Amino acid sequence: MSGGVDSSVAALLLKKRGYDTVGVFIRSYNLDGCAERDAQDARRAAERIGIPFYVWDFEEEYKKRVVQYMIDGYRNGITPNPDVMCNKEIKFGLFFDRARAMGADYVATGHYVRLKDGKLFSAKDEKKDQSYFLWTLASADLQHCLFPIGDHRKPEIREIARKGGLPTAEKKDSQGICFLGMVDLFDFLKQHIPEHRGALRTVEGEAIGEHYGSEFYTIGERHIAADFAFPKSGRTARKPFYVAGKDAATNTVVLAEGSDHPALYRSEIELADFHVIDQTFLRRYPAGTAIPVKARVRYRQPLAKALLTIRERGIAVLRFAEPQRFVAPGQSAVCYAARGKYPEMIGGGVIR
Repeated sequence: MSGGVDSSVAALLLKKRGYDTVGVFIRSYNLDGCAERDAQDARRAAERIGIPFYVWDFEEEYKKRVVQYMIDGYRNGITPNPDVMCNKEIKFGLFFDRARAMGADYVATGHYVRLKDGKLFSAKDEKKDQSYFLWTLASADLQHCLFPIGDHRKPEIREIARKGGLPTAEKKDSQGICFLGMVDLFDFLKQHIPEHRGALRTVEGEAIGEHYGSEFYTIGERHIAADFAFPKSGRTARKPFYVAGKDAATNTVVLAEGSDHPALYRSEIELADFHVIDQTFLRRYPAGTAIPVKARVRYRQPLAKALLTIRERGIAVLRFAEPQRFVAPGQSAVCYAARGKYPEMIGGGVIR
């Protein structure tokens, strides 16, 4: 129980369905000081539901496995996804293992995702679907998981919370990277990665100024001229700039002018650490087959038609029917079955 409305309602629904339910708040690394308030909100919700409540402290493990992972990723010139790592290492890693060791039959969370016969499917509420962050799970683990709110839309969850008298019913959803809260990502990274100015160029090769260090920028990131140190020549832009490329070796950032610039699109991407949730899926296709799928390269992006080819040693290739914009190395690309209103999630990998 995170202290939000979704996990509070998940606990309430399980209690109503007859499960012997226990609420647990995971204390993790947090910069804006809201962890105590969230723990208190979770405790109050558990009291209202009438279930035991505990706090498990994973702060040090979170620092090592999630926070350091993110810092190292940016330092190495990619854009890591800490939410995916949090689910893999903490919620469905340390927390899952400890809960099971203590005798829990199931671990439940407030994720918007649907689970059926050991397979994951996108949530009923397409705007809230969080399956993107769960591609590292395995079917063996899913046999011991419950996702009670996946068949509900957000307004329904709010209404259930109100009728149940939960203190979290009107609490706003958290935004951005969970452990940062209201702390700016750039300001946080500067505490760990020194600034070192480098060349700023357009995709056409024009030198237009300097940046603060290529590590701080993400493919597809939107900027205006004032965000950079431009030369005194008075260079102005007709449209906002978008980061189209980075070269860590030369500390160069490449910009495209306008969001529809061809340099911002990719038709084919390679994935590392590709993981298939249900291994029986692979038996349907001979090795090396180009499998029709739908895929997304960032959270909440509409699913796009693609062909997935899985190679050896966790490498896969996605070829999209139409070029995709803002493909950032280090982020996750997640694949779903080609058919179905709420399609099965096949798996995913890290964009190279």
